[in-house]
Amino acid sequence: MIETRVLRVDATQPDPAVIDQAALAIRQGKLVAFPTETVYGLGANALDAEAVKRIFEAKDRPATDPLIVHLAHIGQLSTCASQVPPAARKLGLAFWAGPLTMVLPKRPAVPDCVTAGLPSVALRVPSHPVARALMEMAGVPVAAPSANRFSRPSPTTAAHVLADLEGRIDLVLDAGPTDIGIESTIVDFTVDPPIMRRPGGLTLEQIRTIVPGVVARAWYGGPEAAQIAPGQLTRHYAPRAEVTLYEGTPERVIHWVAADTRTLTARGARVGVLAPEEDLRALATELAPLAASGRVKVRPYGARSSPERSAREFFAALRALDETDVTHILATSIGTDGVGLAVRDRLFRAAEGRVRKV
Repeated sequence: MIETRVLRVDATQPDPAVIDQAALAIRQGKLVAFPTETVYGLGANALDAEAVKRIFEAKDRPATDPLIVHLAHIGQLSTCASQVPPAARKLGLAFWAGPLTMVLPKRPAVPDCVTAGLPSVALRVPSHPVARALMEMAGVPVAAPSANRFSRPSPTTAAHVLADLEGRIDLVLDAGPTDIGIESTIVDFTVDPPIMRRPGGLTLEQIRTIVPGVVARAWYGGPEAAQIAPGQLTRHYAPRAEVTLYEGTPERVIHWVAADTRTLTARGARVGVLAPEEDLRALATELAPLAASGRVKVRPYGARSSPERSAREFFAALRALDETDVTHILATSIGTDGVGLAVRDRLFRAAEGRVRKV
């Protein structure tokens, strides 16, 4: 166990003295959790193999799952990438700084432990003022996966970071909740046509306005082999409770969530329902008696009518519901339009692929 210091910092105008402490820690090989516009990241000097290995140890992360390297600006691409195709540069100029990660051929200076031994590296330029200030003052590329224990729901507040990693990391920069709430979109430019490996805060529709040929291709598997990008494992973002995702027409989804809730509680299970506000309103009459008895917990995350708010609230709602010690979580999605595709991806992986199509 080590002492984890927490430094409060303003999200829009970070105090340079506070950022300098975190930047010094990075240069000294220490681990610093910091906010990005997507989720909180756990940062270390990407060019220091020993510091990077500490990330894997703190998170209990398998070495086959590569890390994203954060840069201060697009001009730093050549420090880590050996080649930048014209389409990748065009996409970076359009959406950096922001929730976009690009997979590119790596330079030898990037340690193999960052990239799971692969010849490619995932790079992004965060837009959060605290993250950008840290990248600038650290003066080195910063490897930073999400600041949580491996396979757990991602952290969108400093409290989430501490719940998973207190005593395992050196410093947390606390700037309040993150804005987007789900991770960056990953586009792989080591293949032709480019592949969107992970949906995220930047939508496929937005990407195709700049690079029309990008294709979306999900991959699911275990940690045995090296992954081309983070977020490819079937089990990921998962709470302790067993999650089932329900998909179908809203009417049938509501019917079967209610029916399965009754069945599970009759068997003695403690059930949580995670759903957008519209679904919970439709379920209110069915679930009210069970909720009043304490056998069912409900937690909204945003609304179908507000996909961006749903994304922002998703991980916090999932964590809060899991903290009630439910044994099963029955979840509904907001659809797959826009950022809804990323939310659905997180739900599918949190459920380890358990989808009840109704």
